[in-house]
Amino acid sequence: MFVDSHCHLNYKGLVEDQAAVLLRARAAGVGIMLNIATRESEWDAVLETAECDADIWATVGIHPHEADDHPHVDTAKLVEKAAHPRIVGIGETGLDYYYDHSDRERQQASFRAHIAAARETGLPLIVHTRDAEEDTISILRDEMGRGAFPGLIHCFTASGAFADAAMEIGFYISISGIVTFRNAKDLQDTAARLPADRLLIETDSPFLAPVPHRGKPCEPAFVADTAKFLAQLRGETIEELSQVTSNNFHKLFTKVSSPC
Repeated sequence: MFVDSHCHLNYKGLVEDQAAVLLRARAAGVGIMLNIATRESEWDAVLETAECDADIWATVGIHPHEADDHPHVDTAKLVEKAAHPRIVGIGETGLDYYYDHSDRERQQASFRAHIAAARETGLPLIVHTRDAEEDTISILRDEMGRGAFPGLIHCFTASGAFADAAMEIGFYISISGIVTFRNAKDLQDTAARLPADRLLIETDSPFLAPVPHRGKPCEPAFVADTAKFLAQLRGETIEELSQVTSNNFHKLFTKVSSPC
């Protein structure tokens, strides 16, 4: 069984044919899908999808791109929504200095509000970081000093040094289909050496379809292709990789129960 630890089932490219998308995922051996929220307007839809199927779970959060439009989403609002039994994580949140769609100080304030919610609820923090390694790890270390919280770096594309720093504070690292790209040599080198007990896999669908699906909308079924590539990269069997990444997901997302 595979776990897709990060997908957007309610995004264009998947939502139009969601029932078929889910059937293909299950046929590919995907036993759990974590449906990620990125803005307040989609919270209810993301949650509704998770309420309909035992193998789908949800998160609550504001993507850094959306920080400017959500100054009212504070820790209390996140904690209140996270009380729902199908909400199992906080995010995605973090910093994105590549596009700078939101003011950097506003991104940082939103990031800290999410961290406080993760600390208060005990739910894992799901971190997006792009071109913001220094500030991301600085904030995580500072906030960890105020009180521990669990978390992961999703769709990891940062440096090996950043991976080491994130794991040093107890975080997991989630690998997407980018690892299969021909020009992803640095990421492949990092993914090959990650400790097995800190590794997760994801699609970030409908984005970043792995080889051999480049150019198509990504979907949760494709996590099996990423897993196959990653297993070969690490010198493991697909069964070993599937088992360890599934176990890690359950260790981190303790509110998730196995599907019926």
